[in-house]
Amino acid sequence: MWERVMEIVRKEFRQTLREPRMRGILIGPPLLQMIVFGFAVNLDVTQVRLGWMDLDHSVESNEIRQRFVSNRTFIITAEAGSEREAQDLLDRGAVQGVVRIAPGFGADTRGSRQTEIQVLLDGANSNTAAIVGNYAAAVIATRNKELLMAQQTRKLVGRTQNGPILLRIPSVQPERRVWFNPELKSRNYFVPGIIVNIITLVTLMLTALSIVREKEIGTMEQIMVTPIRPIELMLGKTIPFALIGFLQMNLVTLIAMTVFRVPLNGSYFLLAAASCLFLLSTLGAGLFMSTISDTQQQAMMATFFFFQPAFMLSGFAFPLRNMPEVVQWITYLNPLRYFMEIVRGVFLKGSGLDVLWSQMLMLGVFGVTILFLSAQRFHKRLD
Repeated sequence: MWERVMEIVRKEFRQTLREPRMRGILIGPPLLQMIVFGFAVNLDVTQVRLGWMDLDHSVESNEIRQRFVSNRTFIITAEAGSEREAQDLLDRGAVQGVVRIAPGFGADTRGSRQTEIQVLLDGANSNTAAIVGNYAAAVIATRNKELLMAQQTRKLVGRTQNGPILLRIPSVQPERRVWFNPELKSRNYFVPGIIVNIITLVTLMLTALSIVREKEIGTMEQIMVTPIRPIELMLGKTIPFALIGFLQMNLVTLIAMTVFRVPLNGSYFLLAAASCLFLLSTLGAGLFMSTISDTQQQAMMATFFFFQPAFMLSGFAFPLRNMPEVVQWITYLNPLRYFMEIVRGVFLKGSGLDVLWSQMLMLGVFGVTILFLSAQRFHKRLD
């Protein structure tokens, strides 16, 4: 039995490496995703272009400006003298925000009266706008705290002749600590997820195309009149792509650690074991698509029909908790969700089997179920 299986495996490797379309699938998706998500896709907000609109021109407004100038996040690239100019800067995308200081700001500050600083944001990108708004609010809040403490100090000094001196003004200082990704690099978040996408896309498509190709060129009938049994044919068709998927997982992991400097905080062996369990699902799904397709074009369309929803609901780019509750329940039927949690848990958090055992269990259940049902359908189609 295993001699016949290994002969099919060798045939698949030769045919895959010889055919240009198969070579393109092996090289194209991994290379493209690594370039896009490793270099191009970056959600980090740095070097914010800021417009400045000072209608007060006081010492106090200039102090606020110096706070923004000294902050490495902001770069004041434009000046606006009127509302129309500020609107024009935002319309043209010349700046990501405009800080507007109204007339009387300095007088209100010196008189200890409530005053405001307006921050106009380009909300076309809601995520960037929210982050820029928080950064600007933090700069203003720091200056506001200093003014409040100075005001309290002046009041205390005025009362020193009639009462005790309060030497210290009590305050609560928030301290922020970021775990797992201290530098908040979006690259550390996206690059590990590429492993999931590459294994899914490559193994799905290669498995489906390999079997459909035999139907399309008319060699499936010739194979079936040989002593090869359906289970041997299925193993011979899936083992090569399982090895290719495992090899690409190792390659992407190596590139993530060496080129993109993404730390692997957890166990490599746990990552490898999870990859093997996940391959059961993708190979089974590819096997199923081969049974519903008669041409390679149909197989490719079926692959993308399955891959796109599964990819969108895996948590790769969009947090699952932000989705509608009904959609969140649907994601529990998606094997990509569990593998994505495992990969990011191993890379970023250093999680072990004691934490990820439930995701591993679900991967195993889905993998065995999908592969078994697909094998049954494949066997029935051949019969």
